[in-house]
Amino acid sequence: MAFIEMVEMLDILKRADYDGKKAKIMVKVVKSLHMNFGVRRSKDQLRKRWSDLKIREHDQYRRLRRVLQKCK
Repeated sequence: MAFIEMVEMLDILKRADYDGKKAKIMVKVVKSLHMNFGVRRSKDQLRKRWSDLKIREHDQYRRLRRVLQKCK
């Protein structure tokens, strides 16, 4: 997954206060990634990527958050 795609995903999930149980939010992420970048990812793939970012790849997660804070 490209960095800019992860930024888009993180932006949507943070705005909606995603906790892993709201399926409607993940549908928005899937549609947004397809419209903006032309990639098709399943909800399960994105859910796993979100979990990996928070738990295993915490440095990258912090870097993504910093990019989002600079944009706002």
